[in-house]
Amino acid sequence: MKRFKINKLAGTLALTMFLVGCSNILEEQPRSIYEPGFFKTEKGVYGGLTAMYAHLRYIFGQGYFYNTTLVGTDEATWGQSADENFKVMDISGQGQITPQNSRADVLWGNAFANINTANGIIENATEVGTIPAALIAEARFFRAFDYFMLVQTFGGVPLDLGNGELKFNTSPVRTSVRNTVPEVYTKAIFPDLKIAVQDLPAVGRVTGGATKTLARLYLAKAYLTYAWWLENPNNIPTYPETPRVDPDGHDAAWYFQEAYNVAVEAIDDPGPFGLQPTYYDVHVGSNDRNNEILLYADHTEESDFYNGACTNCFGDGAAPGNFAVWFMTWNYTEIRSAANPDGSGPVSSVQREAVQPLGRPWIRMCPTIGVFTNTFADKTLDSRYDGTFTTVYRGNWPKGGVTNEVLYNANNLPVSPGDPILTFLPDETEAPNITYPDGPGPSNVGAGTIPGRPDYVVTPRAISRLMYPGLWKLGTYRTNNGNGLGQPNATNTRPFNIAKFSELYFIAAEAAVKGAATVAGKTAYDLINVIRARAGKWRFDNAANTERIEDNSAAMVAATPTDIDIDYILEERSREYFGEGYRWYDLIRTQKWEEYASTYEICGPAKGDHTVQVVNRQIQPYHYLRPIPQGQIDALEMTPEEKQAYQNPGYVTE
Repeated sequence: MKRFKINKLAGTLALTMFLVGCSNILEEQPRSIYEPGFFKTEKGVYGGLTAMYAHLRYIFGQGYFYNTTLVGTDEATWGQSADENFKVMDISGQGQITPQNSRADVLWGNAFANINTANGIIENATEVGTIPAALIAEARFFRAFDYFMLVQTFGGVPLDLGNGELKFNTSPVRTSVRNTVPEVYTKAIFPDLKIAVQDLPAVGRVTGGATKTLARLYLAKAYLTYAWWLENPNNIPTYPETPRVDPDGHDAAWYFQEAYNVAVEAIDDPGPFGLQPTYYDVHVGSNDRNNEILLYADHTEESDFYNGACTNCFGDGAAPGNFAVWFMTWNYTEIRSAANPDGSGPVSSVQREAVQPLGRPWIRMCPTIGVFTNTFADKTLDSRYDGTFTTVYRGNWPKGGVTNEVLYNANNLPVSPGDPILTFLPDETEAPNITYPDGPGPSNVGAGTIPGRPDYVVTPRAISRLMYPGLWKLGTYRTNNGNGLGQPNATNTRPFNIAKFSELYFIAAEAAVKGAATVAGKTAYDLINVIRARAGKWRFDNAANTERIEDNSAAMVAATPTDIDIDYILEERSREYFGEGYRWYDLIRTQKWEEYASTYEICGPAKGDHTVQVVNRQIQPYHYLRPIPQGQIDALEMTPEEKQAYQNPGYVTE
């Protein structure tokens, strides 16, 4: 595998050229190699491009930004150990989202740093004379990528970082002007992505490098998102205020059609990319960097140097480490079995281990009950439930040095290593037979028992802020555990997936639902069924921990409604991409956020609390944009009135 060092360029990304969410402006002079002339050298261009891949680590897999993409949606709420950063994002009476506590600042700071690096490369690289157009196209892709993330998150953002629109800047600046949403799309995102589609190669320059297919995915997605913005079905306000009129004279229908056309073109001309044979294959750690993944923030257990963080140290929960999955992992290590047949002698039977079903628990976020009763209602034919969650927690005590050959679990029945200790049941069928304790009970986590079963059990409607299925698809994977527990406290050394080939089918289907003319064999129904047919194919059953060769494709297709609408697409998107950071963007794009997430169900944060609570959220139209970070506001040399005008409406600056 071709490796390359992905570390930030100190001068460019320290950002003397634009404010990036720090209250202190860097005043030192940039080193000579980071001045504009640096990008007129091969070393500068290649170094800048390397830094662009590095910056992905500071955003994707960063747990606090991950929180902003999921908590407050129908996929996730705050977990038992959540702090303010998570509770406020839920918009359910646990505090208000403010410029001080919104962790969308992670995106603001890192994206603008990278944009300026891209500006430097694009502006100066042609003077080198030896830089292929494909390399400059990589910079264009990343500039468009960052602006696309920013405009979805904050609304209109600055194209001028201090030296003119889309110009490289090395001078400290203390003022800023935000461009409108249409300007960001039509001046930056669309032009850059069109050139990237034209000039990028079919096969990446390096492993995980930008490609033509990747650029097509983001061009189609940008067209789709902008079309929704122009249509504005629920009259959601934008900022800076501007008419929802395209400067190029096109309407929403034109952009929906372009989204469909570009997505279908990418499907028909995939290069080396395609769909994996099963959903399990997409996410199993031993198959990372497979051909369905178009872009990822890379990590590796091979070395600290290439991982971007210590591979064997106690992780500190900070970028550039990959630690997002910790936040959606409950503390299964508190489960207790007994050393003796009478239930005495508590033993930790499921110990913290660096394997995909387990990993390090932080309990900051949890799925809502509706995820299990509605989103993943089909847990038999559809492999995506099993390929998303850890639902069975198995005994691993010998790896932690406990020598007992047998422990005694639910109903004081014996269990051996590898046996189920606690199982999240797929439905409520057994609910009348379950006895839950008041408090922790013999399991120490409040799980229930069924007569004759040796494993503790929890039904979907007993899932709580404390105890819920883990997120297997993002779980830890290492090859150096030996016969022990490995390094479960180190940051995750797996790449964090950002873009998938499968999304092209969803983009084209969504555009078709919105009125785009389709070609034969690629109606919304056809496209969604490609995804659903694959979801019906099994090769391994995580819950049973055994091979399962089964093809339910025909049954999955037969269950697809013939009249696909936007709601069905959103349901399918959640089944396909649950917990990967897509959901908030999906709901704000389609303006379905309040409809889908204004209420949810969950049990409380105490052990043994299995009383379902209905929680109401107060989602307001202004919440469709995140606040400009307070650090950025603080760094502006502007009047209080000008600073407040720079801020998104609904949020108060200090």
